[in-house]
Amino acid sequence: MSKPKVFEKPIGVKDYLPEAVAKLRRIEHAALACMQGWGYEQIITPTMEYYDTVGVASSTSDQKLFKLLNNRGTTLVLRSDMTAPIARVVSSLLKESPFPLRLSYHANVYRAIEEEAGREAEFFQTGVELVGDASADADAEVVALAIASLKAAGVKRFKIAIGHVGFLNGLFEESLSGRKEEQEQLKACLLGRDYVGYREQLRQLSLEEPVMRELEGILRLRGGQEVCKQALELSADETAQASIQHLCEMWDVLDAYGLSEHVLIDLTMIGDFSYYTGMTFEGYAADLGFPVVSGGRYDNLLAQFGRPAPATGFALKTTRILEVLGNEDEPAKAERMLIGYDETERKAALAIAQQLRGQGATVVTERIGQEEAAELAKNTSGRFIFKGVEYVEFLLFTEGMDEMLGGDGK
Repeated sequence: MSKPKVFEKPIGVKDYLPEAVAKLRRIEHAALACMQGWGYEQIITPTMEYYDTVGVASSTSDQKLFKLLNNRGTTLVLRSDMTAPIARVVSSLLKESPFPLRLSYHANVYRAIEEEAGREAEFFQTGVELVGDASADADAEVVALAIASLKAAGVKRFKIAIGHVGFLNGLFEESLSGRKEEQEQLKACLLGRDYVGYREQLRQLSLEEPVMRELEGILRLRGGQEVCKQALELSADETAQASIQHLCEMWDVLDAYGLSEHVLIDLTMIGDFSYYTGMTFEGYAADLGFPVVSGGRYDNLLAQFGRPAPATGFALKTTRILEVLGNEDEPAKAERMLIGYDETERKAALAIAQQLRGQGATVVTERIGQEEAAELAKNTSGRFIFKGVEYVEFLLFTEGMDEMLGGDGK
């Protein structure tokens, strides 16, 4: 392998120039302010965690983790999500805090597999975790907050699809009892949205016609509240029935929020089965093939850290939202003032600059020569460009240019 050139960077990571950073910060701050308005307090966790704790407990498969060794030979990981680190904190530093806990975060996360197909190995997430509440109201709250956060971030057109892990678990156990391998193959097809592959797998199972129709029927379970009623008739399994009842309750709560227009039930959407235990959801913006938000219920995770508790949450894909916004909703650039000075008036110039910055102004200071000062003095009645940057005002601090400028030089 050839040595990388000095300007190259690893595959899957990006540089963000000032305009993109301004947009990212606006998205981040708007989303966090929205979350704070719902009672969620921000938390920060380390970028590195122990592999044997957070790494093993995370939703990310071992092959997707970035691993490294510290000077003691202990395996560390770059965090691949924020849910497992927050579960660690809730079970340790916050172990005396009563439930429910409402926590928010903004962080960069790392997944090695994201290098494939042009995806990112490092990306930003802004999200929440609601810990200690198992109710349908709690799940509806995080979905409602996800919708509010997307709107605050500037995403105007989107749809939230909600599913439930328990429904498919119950349906498959009823129809394919004891056939775990076949169940996992079907789940893998649904997880990858490979509906053609799902039908092919069903045909290879040599099922009776009623069972085949039942399992193919779930591909049509997408829509509004009527889908809940259809699903209740599809399976008599207790787990499947309880899961649909939970989604029905969620729908009622979201309807009370006035948000049902943004939501659809999709019982083919299951999330990562190694992680979620109940409701899962994804949000898709118009004209973007990847979800801009995803989340769900994960009631088993905190038990791995010694404090069993139900939990639910979501993460906004901040960098994907940046793609959605494009050149829309450009954040206003700061109006810059230029202060020029020579050596004799440097102290006074820098003092004034500090004073103006303290009042909220954006001020650039620069030592300039007589020719530059004279040229600027002729062309700064309004906005002007100096060394490629736009300014709205120019102040000159010098003693040696008084006669040339026809005044006191200030």
